[in-house]
Amino acid sequence: MHENGIRFPTALSTSLPDYSSFEGLSAPAVWDAIPLWSKLQIFGAIAFLEAWSESSYVLKNDGQAHYMKGGKPGYFPTFDLSKKSWGIPHPVPLNLFDPLGFSSKRTAEQKEAGLITELNNGRLAMIGIFGFVSEATVPGSVPGLTGLIKPYDGDVMAPLAPNLDGAISTYFSNL
Repeated sequence: MHENGIRFPTALSTSLPDYSSFEGLSAPAVWDAIPLWSKLQIFGAIAFLEAWSESSYVLKNDGQAHYMKGGKPGYFPTFDLSKKSWGIPHPVPLNLFDPLGFSSKRTAEQKEAGLITELNNGRLAMIGIFGFVSEATVPGSVPGLTGLIKPYDGDVMAPLAPNLDGAISTYFSNL
């Protein structure tokens, strides 16, 4: 996204009012350059979605079971908190699994084929990401990407390391 000039319309933080400080950086170098609390917000959102999708209470209220206990693999529970079983008075109907309702019109065979396609696309995306990371860290390692990816000399296996040293302890000592 960064390398193609696609930017969020808002600032990343109060200390970074625009994206000019990231110009010329590779994608992994941009990750290293964003503030620690921006990274923690990203990880927090991912952790919330993971916890929501793995919760037996949430799945049970959605009429499902965990995929390791006979449920559907790939199923993501809805956020329809208006159900009486939740005990939450404000309705929040949101379905991340099928937001536009396309899946409801498909047969079981079509859904099964779609699940296999989704798994294969996810695997291919992981291979692609590692190809980009490999080319960025070892230029020339992926012949098809040679010269297209900006080099990166950081540590891709330690995503929080550049900003984590002392940042958390400093934050808590200032409380």
